[in-house]
Amino acid sequence: MTSTALHPVDLEPTLLDERTYGTRRRLTRIDAAGLLSLMVFLLYALPAQLIVPELTYAGRPALLVAFALWCWWLLARLNRRLVMLGPQPMRWVVLFYLLATLLSYLGGTLRGLPIMESNAQNFTLILTVEFLGVVLMAADGIPNWQRLNGVLRVYIWGGGFMAVVAFIQLISKVNIAAYIWLPGTAIHGEIADFQNRGDSGLFRVAGTATHYIEFATVMAMAVPFAIHFARFAPSKRARAAAAVIAVLMTAAIPIAISRTGVIALITAVVVMFIAAWNWRTRYNVMLVGIAVIGAFSVLKPGLLGTIKSMFTSFDEDPSISGRTDDYTIVGHYFAQRPWLGRGPGTLIPDLYLILDNQWLLQLVTMGIIGVAAFAALHLVSLTLAWIALKRAERPEDKHLCAALISTIVISMLVSATFDSLAFTTFSFTLALCCGISGAVWRFTHPARAIRTSSVRWFAE
Repeated sequence: MTSTALHPVDLEPTLLDERTYGTRRRLTRIDAAGLLSLMVFLLYALPAQLIVPELTYAGRPALLVAFALWCWWLLARLNRRLVMLGPQPMRWVVLFYLLATLLSYLGGTLRGLPIMESNAQNFTLILTVEFLGVVLMAADGIPNWQRLNGVLRVYIWGGGFMAVVAFIQLISKVNIAAYIWLPGTAIHGEIADFQNRGDSGLFRVAGTATHYIEFATVMAMAVPFAIHFARFAPSKRARAAAAVIAVLMTAAIPIAISRTGVIALITAVVVMFIAAWNWRTRYNVMLVGIAVIGAFSVLKPGLLGTIKSMFTSFDEDPSISGRTDDYTIVGHYFAQRPWLGRGPGTLIPDLYLILDNQWLLQLVTMGIIGVAAFAALHLVSLTLAWIALKRAERPEDKHLCAALISTIVISMLVSATFDSLAFTTFSFTLALCCGISGAVWRFTHPARAIRTSSVRWFAE
C-alpha cells in the first residue's frame, strides 16, 4: 500500500468510549464519506431539474441525501456515544450562518409576506439546512485522508461525466441531459437548452447543470482536484485517468461561453501556481493550456474570438449594463431593511428582478448580518485550509489544501457575477469544499483528540 493510500495518522488510536479504542481506518458499512460521495454523484450525474415528484428543487435526490446528513449530524450531537470529540471551527461559522438566516426569516415574517414570498422563504430555509448539513458532516464526519480522497475521486469523476455530457451536446447538437433519468423522479421546469452566442453559429451548453455560468464555474472548481490526482494518485493508471479528466473539464469551460467560467479557471490556475505547483507542473499546465487553445482554434473557429470579445466589449454588453443598472434598486431595498434584509429568498425574479450578484442579493434579502455570515463562511474555510497547508508535512496533503483554497477564492469572486446560491450544483459543491476545509484542519491538528474527532458510525 502506498503512502498516498495510507496516511500515518490514520493508524493512531482514537477514543471511542470509556476504555474503548480503535483507529480512524476502521471499516464500516456506512459512513459520512460514503453518503457525501453519493450526494456528489447524484449532484453531477443527474440533471439539476430532476426531482422527487411533488417536491421543489430542494427535492433533488442529491439534496435529499444532504438533508439526511443534516439529520445524522443532529442525532450525533444528541447522543453521548455518538458525539464528536474536540473543537471544530466550522461548527461556529455554521451556527452563525444559521442564526443569520433564522433572524432574517423572522424579520421577513414580521413585515408580512405575500404567499409567493412566504413560500420562497420556506424553500430557502430548507435549502440552507441541507447546505449546512453537508458542511457539518464533511467537517466532522470524514474520518481520515483515505476516505477524504475517496470523496474527492467521486467528485472529479462526476465533473468528468458532466464535461462529457457537455461535449456530446456540443458535437451531436442533442441535449442528452433530457434523457438522463432516475426511477421515482420527474423533470421539474426546463432543462437548460442550447443558447446561441455570437454571430458565427456558436451555442452554449450546460451539461447537467442548471445554467451555462454554473456549469463553467463548477468545472473550474474541480480542475485543481483533478490535477491533484493526476500528480498524487497511487497508480499510474489512476494518474493518467485523472489527467484526462482534468483536460476534459478545462476544455469544457470555453464551450459554455461564460466570462465567469474563464475568470474562475484563471483564478484556480493563479492560486495553484503560487501556492502549490513546482515549475515542472507549471510548465505542464501551460503546455496543456496552449494545446487546448490550439485545438479550439482549429476545431471551433470563432469560439476564442467570441470569448475575447466578452472581455473587450464591456460597454456594449447588455448583461453588464443590466447588472450595474440594478445597483440603484439595491440601494433602495437596503435602505428599508439594512440589518436583516427583506427575508431569505424573497427577492423573487418573477416579481422583482434578477440580481446577478450573490453578495448584493445577500445584502438585500438578509442584510448586513447575512453578508457577514456569507463572508465568514468563506473566510473561515479559507483560513482553515491555509492553516492545514502550513501544518501539512506531505506534498500531497499540501497540494490538496491549496486546491481547497482555490475553490473558496473562486466562490468569493464568482459570487459577484451571478446569484450563485440559487444554483444548487454550485452551492452544494461550495458546501462540500467548506466542510473539507474543516476536515483537513482537523487532520493536521497537533492534538490527537482533535485529529481523531469524527461522527460515529451506524455500524457500531
